[in-house]
Amino acid sequence: MSEEKKSLNFLEQIVEEDLANGMPKENLRFRFPPEPNGYLHIGHTKAIGISFGLGEKYSAPVNLRFDDTNPAKEEQEYVDAIKRDVSWLGYQWEKECYSSDYFQQLYDWAVQLIKDGKAYVDNQSSEAMAEQKGTPTESGVAGPNRDRSIEENLDLFTRMKNGEFEEGSHVLRAKIDMASPNMLMRDPIMYRILKKEHHRTGSDWVIYPMYDWTHGESDYIEQISHSLCSLEFKPHRELYNWFRDNVYEYSQSEYPLPPKQREFSRLNLSYTVMSKRKLMKLVGEGIVSGWDDPRMPTISGLRRRGYTPAAIRSFVDTVGVSKRENVIDVALLEFKIREDLNKTANRVMGVLDPVKVVIDNYPEDQEEILIAENNPEDENAGTREVPFSREIYIEREDFREEANKKFFRLKLGKEVRLKNAYFITANSVEKDENGNITVIHCTYDPLTKSGSGTEESKRKVKGTLHWVSVKHAVKAEVRAYDRLFSDEAPDSHKDKDFMAFLNPNSLEKITAYVEPSLQTAKIGDRFQFQRLGYFNVDDDSTPENLVFNKTVGLRDNWAKKNK
Repeated sequence: MSEEKKSLNFLEQIVEEDLANGMPKENLRFRFPPEPNGYLHIGHTKAIGISFGLGEKYSAPVNLRFDDTNPAKEEQEYVDAIKRDVSWLGYQWEKECYSSDYFQQLYDWAVQLIKDGKAYVDNQSSEAMAEQKGTPTESGVAGPNRDRSIEENLDLFTRMKNGEFEEGSHVLRAKIDMASPNMLMRDPIMYRILKKEHHRTGSDWVIYPMYDWTHGESDYIEQISHSLCSLEFKPHRELYNWFRDNVYEYSQSEYPLPPKQREFSRLNLSYTVMSKRKLMKLVGEGIVSGWDDPRMPTISGLRRRGYTPAAIRSFVDTVGVSKRENVIDVALLEFKIREDLNKTANRVMGVLDPVKVVIDNYPEDQEEILIAENNPEDENAGTREVPFSREIYIEREDFREEANKKFFRLKLGKEVRLKNAYFITANSVEKDENGNITVIHCTYDPLTKSGSGTEESKRKVKGTLHWVSVKHAVKAEVRAYDRLFSDEAPDSHKDKDFMAFLNPNSLEKITAYVEPSLQTAKIGDRFQFQRLGYFNVDDDSTPENLVFNKTVGLRDNWAKKNK
């Protein structure tokens, strides 16, 4: 095998082999087919990246198709959110398609299968049908309706369509093989009765096609060359092919290309749940504020938290394409956003747990403007002005009255550098009646101003602190987010519900003080709060009430917790 061949993932190899075997390149077409019954989450980004990635690699069109066959759970809100998320990730689809567009064609094909003796109407209870299906080790048996006449089946199916029967009373089943070792082939249901409004077709239909029937035939109608899906659908491939081949017999003149289904492993992430049902429970019970809560693994939640399309796409590329299920450490996703924001986010100063510092030998009425570099990783990022005055805030944890030699921040009698400013030395403290420090008194060395070029300013000092001028500080709300679950696999425990592993410290709301340059920050803007982490401006933010979300810390603190 050539080096180039080795570098291809197995799906790319499949495409290359098909092209080598005579498939015209212009026949390549892919699709991403979400069901609009919830918001897309990080697990979907792999499927999105695979299909759209192949489209980009081979300059082939990619459809965005909504498999909207269950009006009981699907809503236009989810359609809109999915479109927004895919666009935000940077992908462009050629056609926006809906399985509901094909309801008439699917119905006509179902009628043809009945006429060919390959489908029948069954009006047994679901319990009776399940019992007749057998088990994985025991063959199923034919039900009493399996050999109904074609005429009777056509009449019953028409009456189903016309709304003459109640929900759950009749279904249309494919007539395949009740003894098949693949239980999905034991006369699967093709249609059921659902008398509910559809978000696109309204009340036009009261029978709706099942996923297995709809999905493959939608691929066929759209002439998708490669139907790519996750591994749980591998047992469905045999049924996919059966439906495809039986429709192909009398539709190949109009639809000449029969699609092929191939499967890849899902993206599973540690400290996360991916089930839409479980995510909906978190929303429904108010554990989170909504689908776009920054603790949610939804794409809209990640976007609101400050994640970038570039970081997510890099994460998906690094995870790669495989045939084996595995769990990816969420630390990799966090690493990717740090890597991206390190290059793109401007550095600013904010203090989350402030204690006041008074520089006693700095003139009371004096102020000065210091020049700070926005981003040392980006030579085009420029500089900004930061005001300095006699009273400043620093982080409470950056000061100790007494500390050992490994503590390189401010302590009594020791010197540190203030970022972009001066060296200061702590001399004394003021405390309240409970013994809490309220003010730290310091002195500064006026010859140590950063960038001044003096010998004193070049003097080595081990600690550098961020700070904000009290007089110029802007109050802000900071929402410090952490992982929503404290367990690495919260939904894998048989004896406990996943909700038992909720992290009680996944959100802390903090009143912070930030430098005045942030007063004009816009919703979505991203910053590195120096020495603290990466933050972005939340959707709730206003000029009068700034709100920042903590995207991720500068380091992975969970790695330390788990040691």
